[in-house]
Parts: sequence; structure tokens; C-alpha cells
Amino acid sequence: MLKITSLLFALIILSGCVLTKVVTVPMRITGAVISVIPVVGESVDAVIDQTADAIDLIPI
Repeated sequence: MLKITSLLFALIILSGCVLTKVVTVPMRITGAVISVIPVVGESVDAVIDQTADAIDLIPI
């Protein structure tokens, strides 16, 4: 069990910037929910998506 847990942890760390994904995934979900609001939803979703893209580029 310890070997499997260690392997999974190593794969998560090596898969990319986990810290930025922890921040941007909730942002993208919130943007998707907000996008259903008429008139302003799409523009707010676009801004949130651009911000999440910028955060994903941070090399942590």
C-alpha cells in the first residue's frame, strides 16, 4: 500500500504544476456556472478563463 501511495504521489508531482491546478480548477468551475447568467455571464466567464490561463503559466 505504501508503494502505491508513493507512486501516485510521485506521478502527481511530476505531472505538472499541481499548486496552480488547485487554484485554477475551482476558478474554471465558477466561471462555467456564472456563464449561464444572461447578458454578463459570458464576459465574466471569459475574464475568469483568461486569469486562470495566466495562473497556469506560472512555473511553480
